[in-house]
Amino acid sequence: MNFRRLFQLCHFILGLLLAVLVFCCFFFRPDISENQKENSVLIGASYMTMNNELFAIINEQIAHRVDAEGDRMVLRDPALNVERQIEQIDDMLDMGIDVLVLTPVESGRLTRVLQRAREQGVLIVVVDSNLSESDSGLADCTIVSDNYRAGRLVGEYFLSRKEEAGQEEARLVILTHEEAASGVERVQGFLDTVSGQEGVTVVQKIPCEGKLELAMPRMEKFIEKGIPFDSVFCLNDPACIGAAAALDANGLLEQTSLYGVDASPDAKAMIRDGSIQASAAQFPTRVGEEAADAIYHLLNGEKVDPLILVPVELVTKENVESYSVDRWQ
Repeated sequence: MNFRRLFQLCHFILGLLLAVLVFCCFFFRPDISENQKENSVLIGASYMTMNNELFAIINEQIAHRVDAEGDRMVLRDPALNVERQIEQIDDMLDMGIDVLVLTPVESGRLTRVLQRAREQGVLIVVVDSNLSESDSGLADCTIVSDNYRAGRLVGEYFLSRKEEAGQEEARLVILTHEEAASGVERVQGFLDTVSGQEGVTVVQKIPCEGKLELAMPRMEKFIEKGIPFDSVFCLNDPACIGAAAALDANGLLEQTSLYGVDASPDAKAMIRDGSIQASAAQFPTRVGEEAADAIYHLLNGEKVDPLILVPVELVTKENVESYSVDRWQ
C-alpha cells in the first residue's frame, strides 16, 4: 500500500469517526433548552411506551414547564419492555438526573433501580400507573387518573344499557394488561360493578398489553373458537379499537357492545358513529400539569400529596359532542 492510498484510508476513517461522533452527539444528547439556566436541573422521563398518544401529551406538558424554568429534560422509551426500562433508568442515573418521571412497565420489577435512585437523592414522580404496594414508598408523588372509578363508570353504564334493552343475558369478553397497575384497577372496577349481577357472565379474559396490534389478532383468534359473546370491555382505547377491527373483519361489530377507557380522539369518533358504546375519559393534559407542579414543589423543598387522583368522566353517544372529538380533553 503506497502512502497516498494510506493517507486516503486514514482520511476516510477519520471522516467516518467524525460522522459517528456528530450522530451520537445529536441523537443521544439530553434535550437542552435554549433558555437553560446556570445550575439547571436535569429531569429524566420513562413512560411505559411512547406508542400511545396519552404519554406524549403528558410529557409535552412536563417538557413545556421544564423549558419555561430553564431546566433540561431527557426522554427514553422502553416500549413496554421492563428490562429495557430498568437499563434506561440506570443510564439516566449515570447521567446525573435530579428527578425521575416514571410510568412503570411492570409495577413490581423496579425495586432495585428505584432504590438506587433514592440513594442518589433523585426525586421520583410516578404518573398514570402506580408502583407496586411494596415499592409505593419509593415515590415522592404519584399522579394517576382514578382508574378504579373509570372501570366502575363503564360497568354502571353497561348495566344500565342491559336493563334498558331488556337483555336477560350478557356474555362478556375482557381485554386486560395484568402487568400494569392502571389496567388491573380499571378491570377490577368494572368487574366489581358487573359481577354477580343477574345474567352477566364473563366468558373470557384476553391479555393484550393494551396494544392495538396485539388486541386485534388475539380477539380474532378468540372469535375463531366460536364461543358466543355480545359485549367487550377493554382496559384502554387502543385495545378497544383493535377489538373493533377484529369484530368488523368478522361481521360482528354491529351486534357487539364495546367499552373502553381513555376517550381518545379516535375512540370518541367511534362513539359518535356508534361503533363503541362508551369510554371513561382520562385528562392527560391535567395529569402532565399536576406532575410538573409536583416536580417543582419538590425541588423547592415543599410538601406535596403522595397520591393525586385526577377525576375521570364517562363519554357516551349522548354526550360525546360536548367533548372535542378531534383531540384529547
